[in-house]
Amino acid sequence: MYELEQINADLPSTDVAVVIGANDVVNPDARDNPRSPIAGMPIIEADRASSVVVLKRGQGKGFSGLENPLFFKPNTGMLYGDAKNSLVQLSQSVQKVH
Repeated sequence: MYELEQINADLPSTDVAVVIGANDVVNPDARDNPRSPIAGMPIIEADRASSVVVLKRGQGKGFSGLENPLFFKPNTGMLYGDAKNSLVQLSQSVQKVH
């Protein structure tokens, strides 16, 4: 785990970013949309990784109540369910490939 100040510079060269349960703290509208209510809020720029896997319990919005465009980007896959179980399944799938 990293703080955003530590990891953001590395994300453009990252193959896969796994986001667990976050919404507003990875919302690229904070960076890209000056009209957004969260404009200027510091975020983890997960969308800049080659691929993003988001683990969430459901399709609910974050504390801000805003839709997150990260979830609809072509480099993002959503994995709904309990994060612990999802991580186990994801890990097992990756191990089978290698």
